[in-house]
Amino acid sequence: MSDLRTCLWFDGAAEEAARTHVELIAGSEIESVVPGPEGRALMVSLRLAGLPYTYLNGGPHHRLSPAVSIQVFTDDQAQTDALWAALTAGGAESMCGWCTDRFGVSWQVIPKDLPAYVGGEDPEGAAAATEAMLQMTRIDIDTLKAAYEAAAGG
Repeated sequence: MSDLRTCLWFDGAAEEAARTHVELIAGSEIESVVPGPEGRALMVSLRLAGLPYTYLNGGPHHRLSPAVSIQVFTDDQAQTDALWAALTAGGAESMCGWCTDRFGVSWQVIPKDLPAYVGGEDPEGAAAATEAMLQMTRIDIDTLKAAYEAAAGG
């Protein structure tokens, strides 16, 4: 096998979505654009953070859904907040770090420290951090840390 790619189906916005996503995700690039009818791209091959994707302008027959999402692990709260703001502009917030951008692509914006709290060694701390996360749209790592530490006893 020479290549394995995830293909996302769009109704006319594949190239605009690809260009936007490449701008937002470090280490990303557009590899090629295959022209299609009416001056729009038919297919866009790209890499998001080095991972291969194809964005296809397939028409109105299928819609993107949260059943498939792109996970992005962020380094800190500032990066989480900036990416969240960019993705939800014209899109929609959901729960627990999930959102949908204006193109209909579902994302999970996850601070890299999240597993240390929701999956931490202290069961009460992990339960408290998980409960705090379930109340959030955008993940706030300081709130998770505080919930974990309070329940874990420090």
